[in-house]
Amino acid sequence: MEIKLTEISLRDLYEGYKNNDEEGVKAFDGKLDIRPPYQREFIYNQEQQKAVIRTVSKGFPLNVMYWATREDGTFEIIDGQQRTMSICEYLEGNFSVEYEGEKNPQTFNNLTSDKQENILNYKLTIYVCSGTASEKLDWFRTINIAGEKLTEQELRNAVYAGSFVTEAKKKFSKTNCLAYKIGNKYMSGSCIRQDYLETAIEWINNGNVSSYMSEHQHDENADALWQYFHNVIDWTKKVFTKYRKEMKSVAWGVLYNEHKDKDLDADDLETRIVELMKDSDVQKKSGIYPYVLDGDERHLNVRAFDDNTKREVYEIQKGICKICGKPFEIEQMEADHITPWHLGGHTVKENCQMLCRNCNRTKSGK
Repeated sequence: MEIKLTEISLRDLYEGYKNNDEEGVKAFDGKLDIRPPYQREFIYNQEQQKAVIRTVSKGFPLNVMYWATREDGTFEIIDGQQRTMSICEYLEGNFSVEYEGEKNPQTFNNLTSDKQENILNYKLTIYVCSGTASEKLDWFRTINIAGEKLTEQELRNAVYAGSFVTEAKKKFSKTNCLAYKIGNKYMSGSCIRQDYLETAIEWINNGNVSSYMSEHQHDENADALWQYFHNVIDWTKKVFTKYRKEMKSVAWGVLYNEHKDKDLDADDLETRIVELMKDSDVQKKSGIYPYVLDGDERHLNVRAFDDNTKREVYEIQKGICKICGKPFEIEQMEADHITPWHLGGHTVKENCQMLCRNCNRTKSGK
């Protein structure tokens, strides 16, 4: 890993600035990619943009920025996109700033020549790095400590930037993108923070995002990932025909991978879901969907007996374990459903018994 410290004036930074939805955002005479494929859309609000310009105008230091070199000798921003965009957009004349002692907000073009020169001569402190993919990822994580932090997926995109990320971003990472249009009812997170892209890759590659991105880094397109995601959403709508808000928290790709080839009865599943939704012992309603497919009660976070109930039943039993008949302190005992929850037993005092830890765990393993 090689890291170089340099200073660049705003005059040189702004040279050749272009902001184009199709071609991206470039500056530094076309040599700096301000918005590479892994970067999010511009998210600074107006006050944040103005704060950057006021800092510059007073000559106060901005936080250090980080660039990475590319194989062709150009650069891409790793950290500092929002500040860089704010500077270039102001120099472009796209917003005005209220300066201390001034009555009216001013665009850059409205400033006196000396104030313009003062801003253009301001120098940014920049670290420029080059190295292997793993070295970059470790370094990016280390320096990702200020401003609008990069997410873990944005960091991965920085390391594995290439044609795959560029194409995947078109479908998964834009406001109102295709993935959002078909999947927003079934997904949580933000497209522009790369949550949709990260989730889709987790699903298709059983949780290993980095290995998938490394393998497909130079793919010409992201069609396979998109088709997979489309299949997951289509399967979800077909199998679970009634939509509920709890469905946004379900890992649909995981369920699709495991159950897509099974002959599932959507009507029967819906009937079971209705009953489980009404069950007050089911604490995690989103867990109902995987539960009706695999029967694992851990998805449901079934309500446990509270401390008052445990104490009351313990006193009724006089501290005697219901199975082995030996006395124990309450701290050495555990509350157990007499009739298991899955057989209709509820979490109420009448269905509670106190067992020693050994008996309870032996019983649970049968």
